[in-house]
Amino acid sequence: MSFIWPPMLLSLALIPIGLLLYRLLDVRRRRRFVARGGAGLAHGVTRRGAGLRGLVPATLVLGGLAAMLVALARPQAVVSLPRQEGTVILAFDVSASMGASDLTPTRIDAAKAAAKDFVSREPSTVTIGVVAFSDSGVSVQAPTADQATVVAAIDRMTPQHGTSLAQGIDAALKAIAIAEAGPYANDYYTNQNPGASATPIPTPTPVPSGTHAPAVIVLLSDGENNENPDPAAAAQAAADRGVRIDTVGIGSAAGTTVTLNGFQVFTQLNQTTLQSISDTTGGTYYAASDTQQLRSVYDSIDSQVVVQPQLTEITSLLAALSLVLMVVGAMTSFLWLGRLP
Repeated sequence: MSFIWPPMLLSLALIPIGLLLYRLLDVRRRRRFVARGGAGLAHGVTRRGAGLRGLVPATLVLGGLAAMLVALARPQAVVSLPRQEGTVILAFDVSASMGASDLTPTRIDAAKAAAKDFVSREPSTVTIGVVAFSDSGVSVQAPTADQATVVAAIDRMTPQHGTSLAQGIDAALKAIAIAEAGPYANDYYTNQNPGASATPIPTPTPVPSGTHAPAVIVLLSDGENNENPDPAAAAQAAADRGVRIDTVGIGSAAGTTVTLNGFQVFTQLNQTTLQSISDTTGGTYYAASDTQQLRSVYDSIDSQVVVQPQLTEITSLLAALSLVLMVVGAMTSFLWLGRLP
């Protein structure tokens, strides 16, 4: 146990001083009582207050007083408290095919609406980052507990060009690594070059699955990968770091037609690729073929509840204990001895 105001512990010295003064006053009171002819009554009072019944109330009151004086020093103790925490990276495919309208109003708009609803329901102990990826680059919003910042990053996303799932996974892994290293370990980037972070992340030594259990990547895409590098290799890199990737399939297996640069292009959900990514990393694949189903996906994505030791001020606990001891001591004295201590 530690104390914020340790000098206040010196006030405990008032207890023996107070006991001494009380004893002196009590002896003086008894002498005066005897001098006035009350020797028999004084003897009766002494017997009535003697023994265990006389000791218990005084001990309770003194214990309460001591607890109150210790509380004045504002004690702190390491307490293990359960809380929900973790890092969630929302990785959005912003390729042109995400502008398809097989989800209302479009795939990207439905994904953004569901993501913002998810953000609003997360506790402040969960940090959320945003990755938007296409073939032309990656945009990263650092993981933060500021929900307004996360929502603003989601709102800025618009459909771009092709799809590189590997770039999105790589950027999400870098965001997790930098967030875990602390706020001053590196700078986040928002850049057209996904490899432009200040310090390259070294190739990790493979670790057991679930090592980074509080961190999860939620990859939202229609799965139509048309750019290098290979997403399977990126998924394996996530598995080697122990990071789980939950994939969310946006769109319908039947597909739809979207207009790209004046051309009609057919696009459909590629579940195979997304399922492979989630399987490799120990994650879960969710099919979101309509807006309501997409919203329900986020209800299945959970951060971890952990029991974390932390230094906590326990002044209020000691103050409550002090109050209880003194009240019980006073009531006991009144019931047993017919007087307050």
